[in-house]
Amino acid sequence: MDAVVLHEDGLPRLVDRPRPDPGPGEALIRVDRVGIDGTDREVLDGVHGDVEASMVLGHEAVGTVAEPNGTGLEVGETVVPTVRRPPGAYNEYFRRGEPDMAPMDETVECGIDGADGFMAEYVAVPSEYLVPLPERLAPYGFLVEPLSITAKALELAEASREPFAWDRDRALVLGTGSLGLLTIPVLDERFEAVYCLGRRDRDDPAVELAIEAGATYVDSRETPVDEVPEAYAPMDLVYEATGHAPHAVQSVSALAPNGVAALLGVPEPHTAEVDLADFHRELVLGNRATVGSVNAGYTHFERAVEWLDAMPDSVRSAFAEHVYPIEEFEAALDSDVIKAAVELGP
Repeated sequence: MDAVVLHEDGLPRLVDRPRPDPGPGEALIRVDRVGIDGTDREVLDGVHGDVEASMVLGHEAVGTVAEPNGTGLEVGETVVPTVRRPPGAYNEYFRRGEPDMAPMDETVECGIDGADGFMAEYVAVPSEYLVPLPERLAPYGFLVEPLSITAKALELAEASREPFAWDRDRALVLGTGSLGLLTIPVLDERFEAVYCLGRRDRDDPAVELAIEAGATYVDSRETPVDEVPEAYAPMDLVYEATGHAPHAVQSVSALAPNGVAALLGVPEPHTAEVDLADFHRELVLGNRATVGSVNAGYTHFERAVEWLDAMPDSVRSAFAEHVYPIEEFEAALDSDVIKAAVELGP
């Protein structure tokens, strides 16, 4: 079968691999589509994850059950695999159903860190890591994984505000990548106004999609993050999806009292001078908070399926306009579009 792996020279290659035989508790999945995101490119650049030569790439997948193998699934059922697996024997995080809360040395991540991903014609997956998806959503199923990341981040942000009545008037998304853009329609259903900050011209397709999805666009070249409150309004939620290190501090400056910033981007090394007293003061006297979030659990995937189903069709379809056959996986990895995906299924 075809599979895209990281070659020992550090480059991705299309290779022929044996079709896997599912073990006890595993189903054989025919992979239909695999999404491409910034994490995949960081993996290839060697700045994210612990990647071994010959590891199969790809972590945003949707597929079809080919062989249930006694798992209770049905042939032809559409499923989405979760990403984290135990590093050998189950540990406490997996035993209690919270793999997304495991420290990085207590888990492996398919296609990212220490485990084969899903960019192969067939994969064998334990049934406990397969999330059902309505067949009508199959063409967009590779969007479930990134939406699950937002589901967890919002859950953590909301939990930090649970003890009091939290205003949900305004939310700010930092970044016009696919994760930020996917999050806009979710926030548009939950906040009175949504803003999206980026560094693109207003006629860029990503900006046009952000506006169509319900956001007011803010050009950071004109209005930096910490000037957003004066130019627009203080924010009740800041959703950081850029990995730009200064945004971790600037997000707090953009918050209204009682607001929360959710940090999802993984930054590269960055050194800067920061007024720590002012940063500390804003957090304490404004009852503000920051939460960090990585990966997602099974329930977050389930919530992501609901959000994908509820998303306006025109917005959802915009993320599936650039689908490449597996033979053109390199073009997918190199593309500069809103979202790219590789198609493996018929």
